[in-house]
Amino acid sequence: MAERAKHTDAEQSEEKKTSTTFVLEACLDLHNQEQSITRLTLQAALPHLTLGKIDDRLSYLVDNNYLMRVERGVYVPIYKHPPARLINKMVLSDGTVKIEIGDEIVLTLTPKEARDLGCLMVADAMQYGNIELGRTMNYVTQNIGSQLNKLTRSIESMCEAQFNRKGA
Repeated sequence: MAERAKHTDAEQSEEKKTSTTFVLEACLDLHNQEQSITRLTLQAALPHLTLGKIDDRLSYLVDNNYLMRVERGVYVPIYKHPPARLINKMVLSDGTVKIEIGDEIVLTLTPKEARDLGCLMVADAMQYGNIELGRTMNYVTQNIGSQLNKLTRSIESMCEAQFNRKGA
């Protein structure tokens, strides 16, 4: 009897979900399974929703910053984290390290623990460096491309002027 009641409660909670909730949950599931989020993969995951309804809900979720279009027809979830707090590291005279996050001392580490934690965090530092390098390279590439386009136009106009003089 209790099992029947649980089943009924689950059915009722499924009925209360909106199509937006169904689409968002399916998007998160697909993303967590490292699958592409497209209208077709969503239709396979949510056969009770029409493509039109899925398209409408995808647009709504993009407009309200739950999903981001990474290219035409492909989406990824936007994870919203709380604002980052200030992080401080203090090294005391005996080598002890204290880590503060916000107003709280979160960790007190021995010198060996601090080194071990540093080894564990090096991947995050490298990822940060790679992100910054990518941004810088994108900026440089765009500037070089712009300058190359200007030079190409200048050379073409000079060649055209030279050709017109010889042809005249």
